[in-house]
Amino acid sequence: MRTLLLSFLTVILLSLPKQLSAQVDESQYGAWYMYFWNTSFNESKFGLQGDIQYRNWDLGGDLEQLLLRGGVTYKPENTDLLLTLGYGHITTGAFGDSDDKVTESRIYQEALMPGQIGQRIFLKHRFRYEQRFVENQDFRTRYRYNLFVNIPFNQPDLDEGAVYLALYNELFINGERSIGEGRSVEIFDRNRSYAALGYSIKNNLKVQFGLMRQITDNISKNQWQLSLHHNF
Repeated sequence: MRTLLLSFLTVILLSLPKQLSAQVDESQYGAWYMYFWNTSFNESKFGLQGDIQYRNWDLGGDLEQLLLRGGVTYKPENTDLLLTLGYGHITTGAFGDSDDKVTESRIYQEALMPGQIGQRIFLKHRFRYEQRFVENQDFRTRYRYNLFVNIPFNQPDLDEGAVYLALYNELFINGERSIGEGRSVEIFDRNRSYAALGYSIKNNLKVQFGLMRQITDNISKNQWQLSLHHNF
């Protein structure tokens, strides 16, 4: 009887994370406020990049994630390829009134490759590999691929004054299923699809406002996104 009871309690505990995820209000729109920046050193192949993201389960106040990320970039000679080695610190909050939080340290390597179709369709392919140290979990890895598409409406480029359509789709794949203590995740982690209207304030400063739909193995949720993109 004791063995049966312990087995029953174990099943309940192992299923708890998905039960908590299911309590998220998928009909409620969230909001992410983001600042992306990058800079290069004069006459050098090296530079820096980073981003700050304040993500909410609602329009503001119910913390989903606070993400701080930065890295060193390298641009090989005679190519448009940009390589990055970086680190991120992420604080993840629980949905609703709970003050529970989980922290994560993350190392990542990234390759960004621009492209173009015709005169007005500007592409970027981003490949990212992450090594994740999540609180109360075993070491994890994740693979990500993002296709960005920007299409200007009022001029043939994305320079100052451009009004443009910004699209992206990003796929996340877990490197391992086991996360410790008998818990596991799916190989498919999540997918993000995004559409926004962008405006080039200056050649090196753009703003975008749009909607992103995130689908995980547990939930699907819409997120408004307001982002500032700064090159200097």
